Amino acid sequence: MFEEITKDILAVGVNDPNTTKFENQYDLPEGMAYNSYLIMDEKVCLMDSVDADVTDEWLNNVKEALNGRSIDYIVVQHMEPDHSGSLEAIIAAYPDMRIVTSAQALKMMGAFFDKDYSDKVDIVKENDTLSLGKHELTFVAAPMVHWPEVIMTYDKTDKVLFSADAFGKFGVRESEPDDWACEARRYYFNIVGKFGVQVQNLLKKVSAFDIEKICSLHGPYLPQNEDLAFYLDKYEKWSSYTPEDQGVAVIYASIHGCGTKEAALYISEQLEAKGIKAPVTDICNDDIHEGVEDAFRYDRMVVCASSYDADLFTPMTTFLEILRMKNYQNRKVGIIENGAWAPTAGRVMKSKLEAFKNVEIIEPMVTVRASLKDDSKAAIDELVAHLS
Repeated sequence: MFEEITKDILAVGVNDPNTTKFENQYDLPEGMAYNSYLIMDEKVCLMDSVDADVTDEWLNNVKEALNGRSIDYIVVQHMEPDHSGSLEAIIAAYPDMRIVTSAQALKMMGAFFDKDYSDKVDIVKENDTLSLGKHELTFVAAPMVHWPEVIMTYDKTDKVLFSADAFGKFGVRESEPDDWACEARRYYFNIVGKFGVQVQNLLKKVSAFDIEKICSLHGPYLPQNEDLAFYLDKYEKWSSYTPEDQGVAVIYASIHGCGTKEAALYISEQLEAKGIKAPVTDICNDDIHEGVEDAFRYDRMVVCASSYDADLFTPMTTFLEILRMKNYQNRKVGIIENGAWAPTAGRVMKSKLEAFKNVEIIEPMVTVRASLKDDSKAAIDELVAHLS
């Protein structure tokens, strides 16, 4: 099946509701969309391929949409396997088409494939154009959004930006508009989040274009239920590490689900009682990447963790390492540690957080001795006052 985006642009990608992990680590409760597009003009241009798991369905979609025509060009914007996994299959099916891509992507083809396709490739760089007849494509270099070879493509005729992975989200394409920001935020910070500077550079470039639609390689075609300013504003905030909402993300890692959990729930309750949004994530049992999303969404965070092997309980170590990798910054953070006989978690968390850019650690650092008691509640109440 295919879907009409504009009169000349057809979506031929595949929804995969059965896949449960993205990049073998991110939970996909609603599957994943692998998008691809056909531009029908005097020359026919295909935008990207799809994951190898959905090759056959994609090839059928492409064939149906072509309605007897062939393909003149395929633009390869991104070489990650979820987009290049079917590239060899489409080349075999349409051997006369030209491959339009960046020089870096051509090098990657040599790494991914045994066959040398260089004689089929037309290299493009920043501001190069390709005429399909009525449609003129302009190429935009987008290095490290989020791989080095990435290009994006602007169709001046229909005012469509083909944005590679940018503006994508987890989940299949919906037949009805959903809350794009929720899964787009989790997608952005866990996958693209490290490269805020590069995304900012890209936003400056594309601001020169008159864009009416954005076609990403994942998720729905934008806009959905808002105008494009909504999505561009989100990317501006996310890529500049500006807190999106006021609130306190409470993130905890508890060995036995006792004192540390009690402390996390207690501080959340006290914050909520003051009218401060304070969502709680148990990173031992919930999706840790939901915790990463909330950490970036809100302007404050509290980390609560047990001591372990005279160090820090492993899930919290992992969580803080993810934040470090994704350039967590410009936030205020409170710390709650737990240890029955030799608390060490607080010292370790503080040391890790002090290495982050522009992160203010809010005192007091609270110590819970095994279980939550009046003295530790009083210390948490003082931390709440400083976080309010």
